[in-house]
Amino acid sequence: MRRLGLLLLVLLLGFGVTSFLGFGPLVMNREGEQRIAFLLGDPVSVIEKPGLSLTWPFVTIDVFDARWRDLSSEPREIPTLDQERIVIDHYVVWRIADPLLFRRTFPTGLPEAEKQIDQQVRGQLREVVGQKSLMQVLKGERRSVLEEIAKKSSAAVERFGVEIRDVRINRTELPQGTEENVFARMRAERDRLARKYRAEGEEQARAIRAEADREAQVIVAEARRDAEVERGKGDAEAARIYAEAYSKDADFYAFTRGLEAYRKTLGKGTTLVLPPDHEFFRLFQSGGELPRGSNAGRARPEPSAEPALER
Repeated sequence: MRRLGLLLLVLLLGFGVTSFLGFGPLVMNREGEQRIAFLLGDPVSVIEKPGLSLTWPFVTIDVFDARWRDLSSEPREIPTLDQERIVIDHYVVWRIADPLLFRRTFPTGLPEAEKQIDQQVRGQLREVVGQKSLMQVLKGERRSVLEEIAKKSSAAVERFGVEIRDVRINRTELPQGTEENVFARMRAERDRLARKYRAEGEEQARAIRAEADREAQVIVAEARRDAEVERGKGDAEAARIYAEAYSKDADFYAFTRGLEAYRKTLGKGTTLVLPPDHEFFRLFQSGGELPRGSNAGRARPEPSAEPALER
């Protein structure tokens, strides 16, 4: 019994020493780490959760980083759908999703893995960008282009035990020749839009002027109509007043109308060629007195003619 207890104690001490040295059977896994235990070269367990884990004794442990990593690429030219070349500098956010598959695929470690990831992402980037025009990549559909690249790249590297979370473009530039062509095309496009907007503005201006002219003609016509109506009313009222004045004192009315005729006719430098006994001089011949009833008939106003005389 004592020998058995001693044996157990020795085993526990041995396991403690081997565990401290990293040979199991107790393995301490830290946050952000993944470990694979190998016994005689064969994997016996994969430890992904942080904390203390139990595995086989006398194993070797390989540690892998489980955190997200970024991988930057060198700028390279990529042709677009409209045969323009664009220089794209991108980076990839990735991590080891399956440490066992990752080790089998890349036994030499991270440099080989990063090279393969860069090749896969660059191939997907070239494919997606090649299906888009330059303006779609630069502005119109930039977000959807990046999402499509990330989705296809993640599917392409899944067989390596790698997960890609995002693909982003650090910088987008145009080669010297392409830049000049793009600027020329942009200027031509702006000129076309300017001509279009000017033509549309001129068309709208013509429509507005035509509408304004039509409304002005309508307003003037209505004003003239109203003026004729008011003028007719005024003529009728004047005729009524003339008739009323005549009916009250025809001789006096004839006298005042005669004076009015003199005032309008006999101005400075006026010459009249008339016989002395002409009706026009009747007031001069009578000494300014108009015999009652003598010229009443001739002095009677014509309602239709009097307003014309006033105007």
